[in-house]
Amino acid sequence: MKYPSIDQQITFIYTENLKTSTQFYEETMGLELWLDQGSCRIYKVAGDSYLGICQRNDTAKQHRDIILTIVTKEVDQWYTHLQNCGVDIEKAPENNLKYNIYHFFLHDPDGYLIEIQCFLADDVV
Repeated sequence: MKYPSIDQQITFIYTENLKTSTQFYEETMGLELWLDQGSCRIYKVAGDSYLGICQRNDTAKQHRDIILTIVTKEVDQWYTHLQNCGVDIEKAPENNLKYNIYHFFLHDPDGYLIEIQCFLADDVV
């Protein structure tokens, strides 16, 4: 079976104090800022693996504190593939203007949130 491609992986965590977390991951851990989205900052960890740190809000509290994000140009193909596999998807892919991405969410069997997304900006990815 041929699967849609995966270009990058981002693990998102949430914080109640973005400034403190930013200082820790940049100054203490030495991670390089890859993309600043305002309320979320994404750091390069290694290769095509990234860590996203986001300011906690009411929406984030509805889910577990970790989101596994798969970055791919084939969002629609993943959506179709997962639908065909009977996966319960929250809603169809959509544009998120705040973060300039196209994405959708699903849950794994243990309830962890998975996001399939692509960046809409040409200079990202």
